[in-house]
Amino acid sequence: MSHSARLIRPFEANDESAVVGVWHRSGRAAYTFLPTWQTFTLENAQAVFRDVIRPKCAIWVGTLHQTVVAYLAMNGSYIDRMYVDPIEWRKGWGVRLVALAKELSPGGLELHTHQENHAACALYEKQGFVAVEFGLSPPPESAPDVEYHWRPSNLGLLPTAFGRG
Repeated sequence: MSHSARLIRPFEANDESAVVGVWHRSGRAAYTFLPTWQTFTLENAQAVFRDVIRPKCAIWVGTLHQTVVAYLAMNGSYIDRMYVDPIEWRKGWGVRLVALAKELSPGGLELHTHQENHAACALYEKQGFVAVEFGLSPPPESAPDVEYHWRPSNLGLLPTAFGRG
């Protein structure tokens, strides 16, 4: 497949429906262990995206042949959301979006993910993120989560430096 068929570009207002669809499909597929995600409707997702994510985040979209298949939402150096459509999982989108985040925030990045989201944890650790704290996500999920940091000085540190096994 041509490299030019895969692009990452800034979010545009007419991307909203496609981005929300990616977020909703990906969340339902990745978070089978979270009852709240399994009952989270597309309409709920649209409202949260419009009222919470868009106002506080800079957003980029990954497109394949001009179709949105991934997105990254950042609030300063914090990766607030990063989702890839399930049909595009393990095709390099996560690596591309993390690389963009590192370019946008070269001094460091922070994020949270669920401890049971093993694929995300593996991706972040492979990209040099280090687990710095384990806790619970905010209600209504209240599920075990992990806070990750990436710093340019993390190079060479093992992701298990803080006890993640």
